[in-house]
Formats: sequence, C-alpha cells, structure tokens
Amino acid sequence: MAKRRRLDIKAILADPDLRRRLMVDTIRATQAREGIETTAEQAERAYYIVTEAEKTAFFDLERFRGGAGKPERRHEMFVHALRGVPERVRFDVARRDFSAIDGLPLAYRRVGLMAHIFRDAPALEPTWGIARQGKATGDDSRWVRQSWEIVPDHGWNPFAKGGDYCRFYADIDLVLDWKPEHREALQASGNGLPSLELYFKPGLTWPRRTQRGFNLRLMPAGCIFADKGPAIFPAQQDNTYYLLGVANSALAEYLLRGLTSFGSWEVGVVQRLPIPSPTAKQHDDIGGTAKLIHDAKTAWDESNEICSRFIKPWLLREDIIEPTSSLTNRLDRLTETEAAEDGRIQKLYSQLNNEVYGLYGIPESLREAIEETLGERPSETIWPQMEGKTVEQKRMEHIWRLLSYVVNRVVEADDDGIVPFMAISDEMTLLERVNQELAVLFPGRDVNQVEVEITNELRRRVKGYKRTNSIREWLEDEFFHYHAALYKNRPIIWHISSKPDLGEAAFAALIQYHKFDRNRMAKLRSSYLREALNVFRREAGLASQEGRANDRLEWQSKIEETEALDQRLQWVQEGQHEGAEGSNRDFRILAPWKSTEERPKGWDPDLDDGVKVNIEPLQRAGVLRRNDLVR
Repeated sequence: MAKRRRLDIKAILADPDLRRRLMVDTIRATQAREGIETTAEQAERAYYIVTEAEKTAFFDLERFRGGAGKPERRHEMFVHALRGVPERVRFDVARRDFSAIDGLPLAYRRVGLMAHIFRDAPALEPTWGIARQGKATGDDSRWVRQSWEIVPDHGWNPFAKGGDYCRFYADIDLVLDWKPEHREALQASGNGLPSLELYFKPGLTWPRRTQRGFNLRLMPAGCIFADKGPAIFPAQQDNTYYLLGVANSALAEYLLRGLTSFGSWEVGVVQRLPIPSPTAKQHDDIGGTAKLIHDAKTAWDESNEICSRFIKPWLLREDIIEPTSSLTNRLDRLTETEAAEDGRIQKLYSQLNNEVYGLYGIPESLREAIEETLGERPSETIWPQMEGKTVEQKRMEHIWRLLSYVVNRVVEADDDGIVPFMAISDEMTLLERVNQELAVLFPGRDVNQVEVEITNELRRRVKGYKRTNSIREWLEDEFFHYHAALYKNRPIIWHISSKPDLGEAAFAALIQYHKFDRNRMAKLRSSYLREALNVFRREAGLASQEGRANDRLEWQSKIEETEALDQRLQWVQEGQHEGAEGSNRDFRILAPWKSTEERPKGWDPDLDDGVKVNIEPLQRAGVLRRNDLVR
C-alpha cells in the first residue's frame, strides 16, 4: 500500500499567495457552473477588482545603475521585471493598501508587506497609551547637570534626555533644575513645559535621534522627560513590559523605519506603531522576556561607578566573586560571567523576536525579507559601555575601575576633602590611604599580595590603557585622565599639581569638588602648601650645610615649583582678571547666565553652576594635572 503523504497545514496557511489562488479558482468554478468560460487571467483581474482594486507596480532599479566600472543595466532589468523573471525588483502593491498608511513616508517596497499590519492592529496611541515630547531647555549649560555634580535633594530632578543606544534599560544620569525659584525662568527657556501633567510618572523613553536603531527603555517614576528623550505612558501599567518588548523587536524597528527617515524616531511616528492585542500567554511571554533582559542589564550596571544605583565595582561583587580568590581568578570569573550573561540575553532577545513575529502573524518567508532589509542590528550586551572591546581591554577596565573606586572612597572619607600625595599636616599620603583601603576591601587576603597582583596587571600592554609600573605611578599620571573621561568631562575629584604634565610633582593633592569651597581653598594654600614649602626649605638648608649641592638644587627646584603653584592658586582664590572676559588671564568663576553682581568675588563656587563652570578658572591657571582634559 502506498504511504500517505502528510500535509504541512502550517506551511500551506503561511503561504501569502494562498488567498489569491483559492479565490481565482473559486471565481472560475462559479462562472463555469453558470456556463461562462473564464480564463485564469480574467479570474485574476476579477479578484483584484473585488478584493484589492487596482495594483501599482514599483521597480527597484537604482542598484543596477552603471558607474565605477559597472555597466548600465537598468533598462535590461526593467524588461526582465515586466516578465517577472528577477526576484525583488518588481513590487506589485494593491492600491487599497495605500489607504492603510495614508500620510506616511513609507518606502514603496514595504507597502505590500506592511499594509495589512496597519489595517489589522491598532496604533499605540490611543489604544495602548500616549507618546509625548518633553522639555527642550534652550540652554542645557544652565539647566542640566550630570547627577553626580549636584548636591542630592537640592531641587534637581532626574531628566530623561535620550542618551546612548541601549534597548530595555539605560540609567538616567542627567538632572534638571526644578527649584521653585527657577521654574518661571525655566518655563520661559526653550519650549516651555510641554506635557507638564505627565512629569514624574513612570513610563518608557527613547533617544529621538540615533542611527543605530530605535531603542526603548524603562523610565522610572520621578523623571522629567525631554524633547530629545520623548516618553510613552501606557494606559495600563501592567502593559509596560509588553510594550517594551514589542517596541524593541526587529519587526517594530522595521515598521518604524518605514514611517520615517532612518535615525529620526519622532513622536508622531511612534504613536502610529501598530501593536496587536495579544492573548494572555503572548502578553506574559513578551513582557516577561523583556523584563528578564531589563533586569539583567540593571543588575550589571549596579557596578558602574557613575550609575545612579551604583553599589560596588565588579571585582568586589560577592554574588559573582569568591571573596578570598586572587585578582586573576576574579578577572577570569568576571569574563566568564559577562560572556554567559551576553549569551543569555541574546538568546532571550531572539526568543522575544520569535514571539513578536508570531504575535503579528508574520510567516517565515516574510520574516526573512524583513531581516534582510534591516541588515545587521546591534546585539544585546550586558556591558554596552565596553561594546566592541577585547577581553584584555575589559580586564584592564576592571582593574582601573577598582582603583578608581578605592580613590573615591579615600577622598570621600577625608574630612576636608584634600588628600596630599606627600606626608604633611600629620596626614597619611594618598598611596598609604589607598593601600589601607585595599586591606579593608580584600579581607582575608594579604594586602601586599593584592598590591603585587594589581601592579602586575597595570604593567600589561593593553590598547587604550597607559602602561604603568606601580599603583603610585597610576595615581600620579593616569587617575585624573581616567576619572575625567569616566565622568564625562565633569569630574568630581580634581588633581591639583605643581607639575601639569607627566612625571613626579613637587606638590600634588586630590580635591573633592563638593567640599572645595572658599575655606578649603584657603586651607590648601595656608596649610598644605605652606607646610610643603617649609619641608622643602628645611631640606634645602640641610643639603646646603652638608655640602650636597645636587640635593640642594633639587630641593630648590621643588620650592620654586610649589611657589609657582601657590601663585596661580592665589589668582583663582582672589578672582584676578585681565583683558577680555573669559580670556586666559581671567581667573573668575563665570556662569554665563549670571550678571556681574551675581557672580562670586574670588573663589566661592556655587555647586549648582556645575563642574564645567567651576573648574574653568583652575584650568586657565594651569593648576590641574594634564590640564587639557576637561573641556
């Protein structure tokens, strides 16, 4: 007996041409029963008149244009396309499909693929929620700060303003001046206070301009949102993760790209994104997958020093690292964990895309065409700041992050926020405090061994990282450079040095920005610098008495170098200025939005003015290590 062949019902139903073929056969059979002979061509014409009206043909001939040594083939391909020979050159689109996308600048090749989605699925707004554009400040230098610049709970609110590409999660690291006494001026600046009634509500936000693709992320409660960081507010909060998952899918980006110029993700476009009504399982599967990706990225970012929810660096994470393990083992463990998490969220993202394609009822053949059109998209990574970096670069980044954290703890713990590199004023040196802090952070380990392990890593040659021979050398030559870059040119620890370029300085100290007020400036000069000069003069005198001429010259050089630093700090302390405002001889704090009367007389910084304004006099005076870093 012949074996019965099983029919692939799923494949048959997924055939996008099934409806047309069934209808054409039905038309011919119906006409035949009435005694009317109908050709296949006549039946097809009748099908399109009844179901789709007229069709429009588009021809994708641009890629066959001659030039650069290639022959002109557009005329040849046009003739072939009329016969239907080449694939994906001729696109026949039903005229009625244009009504589903009326008013949208949709690429012709996508009309036939997407029109049924716009017909069948409701738009995001108003069914699922609303999308709105927020505040344009008109003057970011006045109204916007990095979150670490300002004093907490001092009238600044988190400000969602776009930012770097990252789907599902991104830290809100900006704040907006929302003090009541400034509200009227803020409203008069930029575009007023649009969507004011939506401020501080939880939702979803995205960067309005990015060439890397549409990327939506969670926006927690308490935020103000910007024109460059528009927001979606779900009609029901339990749809938040469902919308996050659908809108971050490959299919959603394909739909959005068809509605706008690539790289410009306008509010009006996002409002029209069609989102189907899911079954309960689809809703939970898509939302649950999106939440898993979001939570994984959030957990990893808690070790990012500039993250608003920072806890401790990765090398000190007890949930990942065995507390008594060596530095090498810790680095190996972090490499394994990062790779495993990358693999997990990439698998989750692939799963999410499968779920969304199923939600929209997209067959495999159409999915292939969609993904071919999208091309390569950014992959999900747990550590987006290090995307594209090598394993060696990431290992070195972990070492530098550890040292950065240690320095931050040392300077933050100091009463006056002034930590000298040398032993003066009965204080330990910076290096001694760093070693002491390492002992606290690595309990059960010999701190000398920990220092050796760190030094061995610092000595490695890794692209993008300056090789140093010791922790001391790293502190002297690399810390401030790295700190300024990590803190986006808004550093909160300043390296004041008598020698602005590389090499050992006669006098140097790290300064905590938030504590460095008028009194701390005076103390730096009258106490730390004066005592350093006394040490240098005493040593120079002893060398002279003992006939050590070379030593006397060396100490004398340190005296002159330190006196020059004190002179430059005096210019800043007194707010001296010559020539045009803001010139190289102007050492005042110059907030552009303040009148001459409102500006401080001498060194009396207002932290609300931000790091950039307050650090500029020190830059002009040339008292910062590697002075060209902060611009």
